Amino acid sequence: MEALSNVLQPYKDLVGAVAAVVTIGQMFSGSFLCWDVYKQGHTRGVSATPFLGGLVMGIINLKYGLILRDDTMIQVNLFGLALNIVYVMIYFNYSQEKVKVWGQIGLAGALSAVLIGYAQYEDPKLVENRLGLIITAFMFVLIASPLFGLKDIIKNQSTEGMPFPIILSGSLVTFMWLLYGIIIKNQFVVIQNVVGLILCGIQLSLFVIYPSKPKDKQAKSKAKKAD
Repeated sequence: MEALSNVLQPYKDLVGAVAAVVTIGQMFSGSFLCWDVYKQGHTRGVSATPFLGGLVMGIINLKYGLILRDDTMIQVNLFGLALNIVYVMIYFNYSQEKVKVWGQIGLAGALSAVLIGYAQYEDPKLVENRLGLIITAFMFVLIASPLFGLKDIIKNQSTEGMPFPIILSGSLVTFMWLLYGIIIKNQFVVIQNVVGLILCGIQLSLFVIYPSKPKDKQAKSKAKKAD
């Protein structure tokens, strides 16, 4: 890693800027899912997890930015938080299981409150590293969440419902931050994004193996076109 870091060192500012831009760009990837929900008029086949996870990540990353007193992190996560609130509102509006969604929103709110409370009362000397570890762990769970339905994906031989735009943009974001972590020689950032990139790669491979629609839906679609 040392040799690669030295080679990339002259591009530190460029890589950092690109990483920031693609991170902001990734926040808009949820709009593709919202568009799908709007077109079909319901949320069936689309999970609320990416939106609610993004909401929780926005809140705790905003708190982390305040702890670090990093203006860029604060601004980016304020924007991301606002965007995910809009996504959740759209999802809720089109959901036919509003009680269930309310419960999920409540759980996301409770988790956010617990983490913010922890950060507020933890020893100031320890909170930076410990909250950073918590954010990393939560990020891994969020990135890997589409794989929780791997049994159904294999059974149905379909990746329908998997958020392709979010997974693809997540791959790009983790790759750029991996490069940045190598440049600044931060093993914590490197390990975090290596694992994230591997998880995204596994999910992208599923789109290569399985179609986005089950075979029966593909057959119906072809039949309609034939008519």
